[in-house]
Amino acid sequence: MIRVATSNVHLITVFNRKSNYSAMIEIIPSAGHSVRRIWKTLVAALAVSAAVTLTLAWFPAYASEDYRSTFKPVPAQYIASLAKPGETSGDNAQTWGLWTVDPGPRGVRLDNYEQLLAAGGVAPAQWQFDASAWWLEENGLIMEAPEFPLPPGRYLVTGGRKVLTALNVYPIDENGNSRWELEHGVMLHDVTHLGCRSAIYKPATSTASCSPKNAPRDAFRVAPGDPMPSVEGCNKQDYSVLIVVGIPIEG
Repeated sequence: MIRVATSNVHLITVFNRKSNYSAMIEIIPSAGHSVRRIWKTLVAALAVSAAVTLTLAWFPAYASEDYRSTFKPVPAQYIASLAKPGETSGDNAQTWGLWTVDPGPRGVRLDNYEQLLAAGGVAPAQWQFDASAWWLEENGLIMEAPEFPLPPGRYLVTGGRKVLTALNVYPIDENGNSRWELEHGVMLHDVTHLGCRSAIYKPATSTASCSPKNAPRDAFRVAPGDPMPSVEGCNKQDYSVLIVVGIPIEG
């Protein structure tokens, strides 16, 4: 953990999507240090890695919450969510998934789809391709499916922009429903990483040919916040992606 003195900033989360690294930087209040000066120093110190994203988590309205005492940093994980951008809580979290490792670097390029088939659908990263339900990400990489359902629990999540908060996912009830809730009234959009686009593709009919080879190559890279492209013969379901940077401290 890196400690920096300043007057009114509390916590910064640093994560590198390509290297699957994340860490928390603790900002310690101190007189005589401007936020601008500290910020410039911090950015300069991290300039050696262009892939590092800084998420500033300072909200006066949320000052009573100190996540440092309840969460520990973890290598970045990714939640696939089906909730609407403006929602702060809801049902059907059992339809959400979790990638415990970044699926992007483990993906297979569309141009290598034939090689994937020739390998029996086993990717170089040893995940199994499913022709009946396959996933694409924003760069045109075929990727492994997340784990379903999202396990109940508490997750420290961010969209890599300015908001960091806790997501509570409740156990599946007797009706098969799992509720979810973001703390402090944060909306799902606030903790959605707009650059991470993902969708699952399934055959539109029992006889339809829904194949990655039909994916439009010129549609990639998908712009942040835009929907994933349609693929001929497929039904598509877009998912929002939340980045998990912390899990509860045990005990």
